[in-house]
Amino acid sequence: MIVITGPTGNIGRPLLSLLLESAPAAGEELRVVVRDPARLPDAVRARVDVVTGSHGDAEVVDRAFEGADAVFWLVPPDASLAPEDAYCGFTRPAAEALAAHGVGHVVGVSALGRGTPVAHRAGLVTASLAMDDLLAGTGAAYRALANPSFFENLLEEADSIREKGVFTDTVAAERKAPLVACADIAAAAARLLLDRSWTGTGSVPVLGPQDLSPDDLARIMTEQLGRPVRYERQSLDDLRATLVGYGLDEAFAQGIVDMKRAKDDGLDAGVARTPDTASPTTFEQWCARTLKPAVLS
Repeated sequence: MIVITGPTGNIGRPLLSLLLESAPAAGEELRVVVRDPARLPDAVRARVDVVTGSHGDAEVVDRAFEGADAVFWLVPPDASLAPEDAYCGFTRPAAEALAAHGVGHVVGVSALGRGTPVAHRAGLVTASLAMDDLLAGTGAAYRALANPSFFENLLEEADSIREKGVFTDTVAAERKAPLVACADIAAAAARLLLDRSWTGTGSVPVLGPQDLSPDDLARIMTEQLGRPVRYERQSLDDLRATLVGYGLDEAFAQGIVDMKRAKDDGLDAGVARTPDTASPTTFEQWCARTLKPAVLS
């Protein structure tokens, strides 16, 4: 029995699709934890065991983890909370349930940065790494999917790209860093969940095929969209003011600012890309499949 949390999100949705294809042949049953089962397609609901509710709720995870052999864990960041509460506070009931039910294997969505000089001051990433430690202490074998920023973050800029030809971030325009497609993270999770020969605790970096700078992204988007796209660097102070203006908890907003600052200081540069840490989806491919329809629709 494999339990999937967040099955309707950018990572959980492709993961569930992959497992629906592969799990039956491997003798695996699937269970999902979802707040609103109506968000699952009818064909999916008919093939999985559904536990309704938040996977941050103790009673829900107690039901969900009973009889489970493996769990895919993803925290939906809650911008109404401080980072520690949003990650570790949300995860603590699950950690207790994992230990109580003797779940053997857990795969969690986390971040790059462990072991770097800036890991202790990286805001949301620091909280995510603390969540990893919490899960690693449950007695389950644990693998943290250590991810850089996602291509999908640019979907939040689709309106600006469409209307102004502009996307923003806070890092230097020429700073190259790894970026990854959520589908590649899902594929890495599926491999770990289906082949549970691994033991102990550790991380599995998922780095995408190449490092890219904001200027690289602008060039590729211009080519793929057939219209000019340029990068504008936003100051950290302006970012914080914007986030607070959107109604985010001030500590959570500061956590995003601290993460962005740490990324510009090399947070994501601590792991080398190798055949084992690279993932296949290029930014060009992702733009053609995902960003272009979102911008040009």
